[in-house]
Amino acid sequence: MVARALSQIWSHRPSKEALFPFFAWLHLVNKNTLRADLLAGLTGAVIVLPQGVAFAIIAGLPPQYGLYTAMITPIIAALFGSSRHLISGPTTAISIVIFSAVSRHAEVGSPEFVQIALTITFLAGVYQLVFGLARLGILVNFVSHTVVVGFTAGAAVLIATSQMKNVMGVHVGKGESFMETWYELAMQVNQIHINILITALVTLGLAVAIKKVKPKLPNLLISLLVGGVVAQLLGGEAAGIAMVSAIPAQLPPLSMPDISFASIKMLAPEAFAVALLGLIEAVSISRSIAAKSHQRIDGNQEFIGQGLSNIAGSFLSSYAGSGSFTRSGVNYAAGAVTPMSAIFAAFILMAVVVLIAPLAVYLPIGAMAGVILLVAYNLIDFKQIAHVLRSSKSETSILLTTLGATLFMELEFAIYMGVLLSLLIFLGRTSYPEITSLAPGYDPVYKKKHLVDTSTRPVSECPNLKIIRFDMSIYFGSLNHLQGELQRITAKEGISNILLLCSGVNFIDLSGAEMLHHEAERLEEMGGGLYFAEIKPRVYEKLCNMHFMREIHSDHFFDEKSDAIRTLYNKICKMGMCETCKAHVFEECQSAVAEAEKLAAL
Repeated sequence: MVARALSQIWSHRPSKEALFPFFAWLHLVNKNTLRADLLAGLTGAVIVLPQGVAFAIIAGLPPQYGLYTAMITPIIAALFGSSRHLISGPTTAISIVIFSAVSRHAEVGSPEFVQIALTITFLAGVYQLVFGLARLGILVNFVSHTVVVGFTAGAAVLIATSQMKNVMGVHVGKGESFMETWYELAMQVNQIHINILITALVTLGLAVAIKKVKPKLPNLLISLLVGGVVAQLLGGEAAGIAMVSAIPAQLPPLSMPDISFASIKMLAPEAFAVALLGLIEAVSISRSIAAKSHQRIDGNQEFIGQGLSNIAGSFLSSYAGSGSFTRSGVNYAAGAVTPMSAIFAAFILMAVVVLIAPLAVYLPIGAMAGVILLVAYNLIDFKQIAHVLRSSKSETSILLTTLGATLFMELEFAIYMGVLLSLLIFLGRTSYPEITSLAPGYDPVYKKKHLVDTSTRPVSECPNLKIIRFDMSIYFGSLNHLQGELQRITAKEGISNILLLCSGVNFIDLSGAEMLHHEAERLEEMGGGLYFAEIKPRVYEKLCNMHFMREIHSDHFFDEKSDAIRTLYNKICKMGMCETCKAHVFEECQSAVAEAEKLAAL
């Protein structure tokens, strides 16, 4: 399958772009774009510095791993992806999934924990790369946006919950569930460490204030620095205020994920969930920004870029990353033109870490927790949630189900449930497509007679010929609905001649063709027939390949609906069905009546 996908990629791209997609935008780079991308990269490096540390803490990893991920992942993803503004790296949602998955197998912060996180990252990258090579980028289209909103909101609540112990300065057992964590926090309210709480609240309040008053300033970085000063004024470590562990002043060292068969078998399910979430994030964010920049996004190439970035990152001390909405949005707003901005941001971050990493020991864990609380709050799309709650009961149930699953079940299961719900929504909507009854009526727009929807216009229908239009693919999910309508027409309206207009049918499968064949035979036994008009060439070819044309006479198929109506009118008249008809809805009927009246007058 992969080999076939590779050949398809080669056949659709110039040869050098097949292996090196950055040639598609490299010609855009000049002195002006480099200046714009450098400024955008500087902004991105300042933003990701505190975020990288915070996300690594959420993932249960040493803080430097978040920074390493922000150095390696964006470079590879920028070179091998398709978006010019997407910034990849550590994200909150994936960080909490990593924590949830790895904490089942190893002690948080231990060398085994890091090893398993790197292995999951490698496997997730392999999944993503294979999906991209197999050209399965369309898969993310089947995941409802409501599912993503619900999962993200749930992840944000879990992130905030996990940091409350650091805000309050109390101890909560590792691996506790959502409800158990809040129960333990409630039991320790009287043990809150006041100095830690003050540090966290000052950091959080300052970050919020800066964002409102001076939104262009790096609010997280400034608030962390002030939080560190506040902690020292309150006594620092001597007063019981815990600090972030030292960050090595070095570039990402080489690492080796465990790719033994036993580890792959154990971690494959968790890695699949990480891969799926990462792809959904990256493609959704890149498409969202592309809508503003008017750039075309290749979902398959994004899959490849994300996959390669995670595979490479697993060998350079980086855990799973994906597209960041915050950093990508800031990157676009800062005037970035090409993916060079992501590369500049990564190299600037490398220089910053080498120069100031030792200062991390002055960052209080409480201050980091305050920053993480703000990050978690910003993850929740309150506007979209309110819109869903107001607009749709079905979408509301999906939102609440995904949110509840995220809070009270395993995160991987919540992701799978979201995908399953999305597929069920899709199948449900396509199982009951629009079937429109048509009849001739005056169209004021075209100022002539035209087939119009009988549900919107008070027009008469022919009692001997039913015309319907089916606006959806005819496949195993929708055939029951169409068959039910065909049988209703004969049972309730007593019509056995049915003309099916297929201009809205883009696909038909074997089950659909067999159902139409059975219905055609049933109508013929009743003295009528099932007729088709305006079948698209691809659908017609599909029907021929399934030998559908052999089973139904060729005179039941028409290129134009006008030819079909004329032919079927003559057939019905020859059967004597028009002699007592008073409707006269077709032009052929009216012409025949006029001719009969003219002959009678003579």
